[in-house]
Amino acid sequence: MSEKPGNQTPNTPDVSETELREMKVDELRQEAKDENISGTSGMRKEELVKEVASARSQGGGNNDGGADADDLGAGPEGGKIRHGDASSSSLKYSQEVTSTEDEPEREGRSLATTHHEVIRQWAEERGGTPATVEGTEHGDHLGVLRIDFGGNDSNLRRVSWEEWFKTFDGRRLNFIYQEQRTDGTQSNFFRLENPEREDA
Repeated sequence: MSEKPGNQTPNTPDVSETELREMKVDELRQEAKDENISGTSGMRKEELVKEVASARSQGGGNNDGGADADDLGAGPEGGKIRHGDASSSSLKYSQEVTSTEDEPEREGRSLATTHHEVIRQWAEERGGTPATVEGTEHGDHLGVLRIDFGGNDSNLRRVSWEEWFKTFDGRRLNFIYQEQRTDGTQSNFFRLENPEREDA
């Protein structure tokens, strides 16, 4: 049986992989960026085609205009890890968390996410509030991001989650963290990483 030309993605009449394959890689990367797909710098053309087609098919039609409950706090990457040339080895070995339903594979597992609600829930369970380090601001932009767990650090200034996430997404950061230590006790460990710059 010969291969059929045209759209090979089922139930998505408006998504043509053939059309996408005719695009240049740079154009596909831009399309992927417009669809909020992360990690495109390391993708080959065929991967970009599949990702863009998938994103278009999920975004097209069958939505009544309202956001899905799970999308409300997902952030622009939908919780997926951002990748770049300066991604650390700890990011590589972390379990990706893209939903508040995801559970660590084991105690002490290093986790990574960009999902706003996952980060907020993790912080609030530990009495943490979003903060920035005083004196590191750039004009009216927040400086170094932190989570204040109620210590006596006078350099921290509390901010709203909205401001914190705007900066977090603007800098394309990943949130690397632990739910529990290896002994099962609650962990407050986290760090922020920009996979495109070593000095994040």
